[in-house]
Amino acid sequence: GFRVCCQFRRIHRSFACIGYSHKKHLAMIARALFAAGRRSLARAPVAASSAMRMMCSVAEPARHPALHSYSGDLQFLQHGDPISCYRVMNEQGQIVAEDQDPELDQDTVTKMYVSMVRLNVMDFILYEAQRQGRISFYMTNYGEEASHIGCAAALTLDDIIFGQYREAGVLLWRGFEYPDFINQCVANKYDPGKGRQMPVHYGSSKLNFQTISSPLATQIPQAVGAGYSLKLNKKPAVSVAFFGDGSASEGDFHAALNMAATTESPTLFFCRNNGYAISTPVAEQYRGDGIASRGAGYGMKTIRVDGNDVFAVYNVVKQARKMAVEQPQPVLIEALTYRGGHHSTSDDSTRYRQASELKSWNETNNPIRRLRLFLEAKGWWSEDQDNELRTSSRKEVLQVLSKGEGEKKPAISEMFNDVYAEVRANIFAKFPKSYLLSPHITHGLLSYCRFLIICAGNSSN
Repeated sequence: GFRVCCQFRRIHRSFACIGYSHKKHLAMIARALFAAGRRSLARAPVAASSAMRMMCSVAEPARHPALHSYSGDLQFLQHGDPISCYRVMNEQGQIVAEDQDPELDQDTVTKMYVSMVRLNVMDFILYEAQRQGRISFYMTNYGEEASHIGCAAALTLDDIIFGQYREAGVLLWRGFEYPDFINQCVANKYDPGKGRQMPVHYGSSKLNFQTISSPLATQIPQAVGAGYSLKLNKKPAVSVAFFGDGSASEGDFHAALNMAATTESPTLFFCRNNGYAISTPVAEQYRGDGIASRGAGYGMKTIRVDGNDVFAVYNVVKQARKMAVEQPQPVLIEALTYRGGHHSTSDDSTRYRQASELKSWNETNNPIRRLRLFLEAKGWWSEDQDNELRTSSRKEVLQVLSKGEGEKKPAISEMFNDVYAEVRANIFAKFPKSYLLSPHITHGLLSYCRFLIICAGNSSN
């Protein structure tokens, strides 16, 4: 008994030294010690050690940071309830959520509609110009005008835009004019890119719109870095990354979302889910609940919005921007819309979707028509105004296109401008002799002549 008491005292003093005085656990140890002592005094130290281990097992165990709770149910998580789609105005131009009406004034709503129509008219003419061989490539924005304009109207010029290639409406709202679009597409001397980019690869430092690049999704992590820079410099602005549902399958998308979440970068991820990644429908792209469901997995606030409802898009982006600036944090927005044209002039969408599908969307869920119905119901727009707008816009585009085509191309000396911070002397030593086109043209003509002679010989045989 004396050995048992001594052992208990040592344990008690040890716990007192570390500030532990849980009476229940001490009593448990004492009972174990005296019970063991009655059986065998020789086993008392062993019993004490066993009691200590039992006490330690009762203390709070280490927990993984990702652990929330334990469950005895062996269940594999697939997905929860489908994410609903936020909307304010229905397809007939009627406000269906009165408490969500942004109550924009007549001038603002009219500007929204005018911008959408002007974009639509420009798209039609430049698409046909490509078919005539006047420009090399083009991408229309048919069916997605509301997602552009609604988003742009909720942002400020301090916000940095990283577009993909189908966000011309954002630029138009910010002040990009018809000549700016067309000079870039025809690659004349007024093209800011000096003719070194494909058509529709716009950019404007003045309007805080980063130049578009062809590879998909590269702009998404770049936007995160820009947003993080705004945060470090304590600027009340956000970075906005536009991308399509197809780009959300790229690795850059996932890396960007994770980086934004962990750095709390004030970045808005705006996904234009228009139903197709070129020819691949969304049903063949993923099995989850669209793109919005991925935001929650990366720990960021997420919302799905009717991309053809300009008011809903405006409300969502305005609120998302506020959260991103004030907290700061990233936000993922999935805008459900529809690509009303071919992917580009290199695509023929009739090979993978029915003409009836296109017709149905254009007649029943067109964003321009929806906003026009709203304006007409308010008495803010008329048929005569609409005809005048479309006629004048068409005339302006055709005049600017004709003038732009007549301008000279960028000088070949522009090849190295805006490429190097300091142009090395050895480049100028070889220039322009090493870059003369005449030797290449002569070689090409000789090769073509030889080809014709060979073809003539083969046909005679």
